Amino acid sequence: MNVSEALIKMVECSRGNRHDVDHFLKVYAYARTIAQGEKVPPEVQRTVELAAVVHDIACPLCREKYGDTSGKHQERESAALLRRFFQGTDLDRETLERVVYLVERHHTLTGVEGLDHQILIEADYLVNAGESGYGEENIRHTLETVFKTGTGRALLRAVYLDA
Repeated sequence: MNVSEALIKMVECSRGNRHDVDHFLKVYAYARTIAQGEKVPPEVQRTVELAAVVHDIACPLCREKYGDTSGKHQERESAALLRRFFQGTDLDRETLERVVYLVERHHTLTGVEGLDHQILIEADYLVNAGESGYGEENIRHTLETVFKTGTGRALLRAVYLDA
């Protein structure tokens, strides 16, 4: 499955929820940009982009099952949904398992393993900061303690701190 096919399928899975679609499209754009800026290898680029597209696949289920989309609920429910989402596609097992790993941990800011994981966390935060109206203190703290990539740091400063 290529990234464009995953995007279309995720739009369909979003059940007309424009906020969800807008959110994952923005996370995808930031993840793609950060990965390109960090000059990751093509296979990492593809994995990051796929993970960004599907990172909130559990949101509709979590709203229904728990009444919210907390990070812990999303992380708990995502693996089975992802395996169904990619079932019958040509996505290789190694990439699938890495995407599952990243999505299951995209709200976990400790024990980040791999540049792809770091990029997904940074891309999601860049979008959440705007959507949730994070204050300058939160953004500066996150810049200092969470953001590691040069591209992600530059984007965070340019979008939220240098205005």
